[in-house]
Amino acid sequence: MTGAAADALTLRAYTPDDEALWNRWVAGAANGSFLFDRGFMGYHAARFPDASLLVERAGRLVAVLPAHRDGAGWASHRGLSYGGLVVAEPLGPALTLAVLQAVQAHGRRQGWPTLLYKTLPLIYHRLPCEDDRWALWRLGATLVRRDALAAIGPTPAHWPPARRRPITRAMRERAGLRIEWLAGDEAADAWPVFWALLEAELQARHGQSPVHTLDEIRLLAGRFPAHIRLGVARRGAQLLAGAVLFEGATVSRLQYTATGDAGRRVAALDQLLEQAVVRAQADGRWFDFGHSHEDEGRAVNAGLAFYKASFGASTVVHDHYLLPC
Repeated sequence: MTGAAADALTLRAYTPDDEALWNRWVAGAANGSFLFDRGFMGYHAARFPDASLLVERAGRLVAVLPAHRDGAGWASHRGLSYGGLVVAEPLGPALTLAVLQAVQAHGRRQGWPTLLYKTLPLIYHRLPCEDDRWALWRLGATLVRRDALAAIGPTPAHWPPARRRPITRAMRERAGLRIEWLAGDEAADAWPVFWALLEAELQARHGQSPVHTLDEIRLLAGRFPAHIRLGVARRGAQLLAGAVLFEGATVSRLQYTATGDAGRRVAALDQLLEQAVVRAQADGRWFDFGHSHEDEGRAVNAGLAFYKASFGASTVVHDHYLLPC
């Protein structure tokens, strides 16, 4: 069956003419993400030369693969949090194996020795679509990185009261905080203020800069107002803490946080994050704090991991594989 399935498959490179088709596919996929939308992928296209594929079977689209050239090989996708095959519905192990065999053959024809393949963690699936993990194993892919994401489930049962940091209304009132969740035009004035705080904190604590520039995050927030939200905790006119959420169908993902000394004195970020978890669960979403790794996943920032665990988060793994072509 695998051979017959492979014979019926055709692969073609993505072109700009495919944008509408691609975006419709991603929006309706069982394991889609707005990060795979061409409006998101395109903001840093100059840094990641596109090598994406559309996979058809008997003239019918069955999968797309966001990908780019990566040194001597290719990747899916270093410029995005996740990657891998995007399918409208689970394909099953046999057809997924055939699809990845066809992907391997395409890589060989291009002279690319390997494909870096980031999986999409199960919590991001509308329906379980982990056939690719089995197929990767069958094809001799090597697990090259495994991140431990700190996540809280989509119902209060996944948020043990003994592990929570309950923050009462009285605490908020004593601190005089006002918490707001902003998107689209309503966030326009808050982005520069939060970004200045974020840049200062990252530089002071880690000697780093945000992955996105202010112009890039404002561009993306304007393109995806239903998916990118800025949470702020203010006292009067002063912004004490902020958090950027990337919100998909099944997960609210924490992308950035920042607070200063004034915010730490009143636990402004803690209060903001607790509300973020409450909002996610009210919408039936998981809450993903992201990983706490350093050195390409080989080490853990123990303090950061403990902070996330203190909210009740536990581990969901995110695997990266190297597939020979």
